[in-house]
Amino acid sequence: MGRRERLYHLHDILRQRRRPVSRQVLMEELCCSQATLYRLIAELRDGLGAPLEQDPETRDFYYDRQLAGHFELPGLWISPEELQALLMARQILGNVQPGLLESELQALQQRMGQLLDQEGLDVATQPQRIHIRHDAGRPVPGRLFEKLLAALFKRQRLAIDYHGRRRDRLSSRVVSPQRLTAYRDRWYLDAWCHQVEGLRSFALERIRQLGLVDEPALEIDPETLTGHFDRAYGIFSGPAEHRARLRFNAEAARWAADEVWHPEQQGRMLAEGDYELEFPFGAARELIMDILRYGPDVEVLAPEFLRQQVAELAGQIVTRYRA
Repeated sequence: MGRRERLYHLHDILRQRRRPVSRQVLMEELCCSQATLYRLIAELRDGLGAPLEQDPETRDFYYDRQLAGHFELPGLWISPEELQALLMARQILGNVQPGLLESELQALQQRMGQLLDQEGLDVATQPQRIHIRHDAGRPVPGRLFEKLLAALFKRQRLAIDYHGRRRDRLSSRVVSPQRLTAYRDRWYLDAWCHQVEGLRSFALERIRQLGLVDEPALEIDPETLTGHFDRAYGIFSGPAEHRARLRFNAEAARWAADEVWHPEQQGRMLAEGDYELEFPFGAARELIMDILRYGPDVEVLAPEFLRQQVAELAGQIVTRYRA
């Protein structure tokens, strides 16, 4: 972590904490020595004019709450994570279908360009330096996307004709849209389906027809949405009813250990160089496909039903190639 990033992080910590923060906590958060911490504090307080105070008894650090709301770091301060997000957002907006919110997106593109210019990155004159591939993406018709956004923010129900891949069947249903989810370069609508009276995810590219219904959308609270869609592995996840435990051999461990399979995953390196990974999941179909891409370099340890399903599919693959 560089000086600039540490300075930004220190400002962020003090801005968010409601109580004074100890020297030791700040050193751990910033991964720095005491001498470095004091240099950062001096630069933030004396050089940049931050309302940084120190408790006379505990010697802990804090921002003066009355002044903190009016203080911002001078110029543009972007963390490395925000810079990555900004570059990716700019590239994605550049690939939006022409005609879809064209004037608004053009203004947004220009503003993003200005922000990047202030970082010393002249992306506009060298756009080829940033390349984001969309090999597995599934394009969504612009008019459909626009109608869906209108219903989502006006809180109206939608009548959709949806062609599900798994059953290869077209169905008509009324849904109350809750949110749009971008996942692996594809868009999904998380909604309450009034036909089945439950939460469902719909791949946008599989919606054949879409129309607004003159009836307010049913509201589902955010905690319920998170519990249903976000706690388990994958996009069509459902509640997190199971925990997967996988073991990657030493060859695959160098890749698997750097991947984020789930926000609540737990991983550990084993003495022989293998890597063991554990995380929650609900529906197993997508998880099985991701396990199989590692071939013989991964073994499902638990639960037993997941191990059996992976073994059966692997056996079917062998049978097909032998035939």
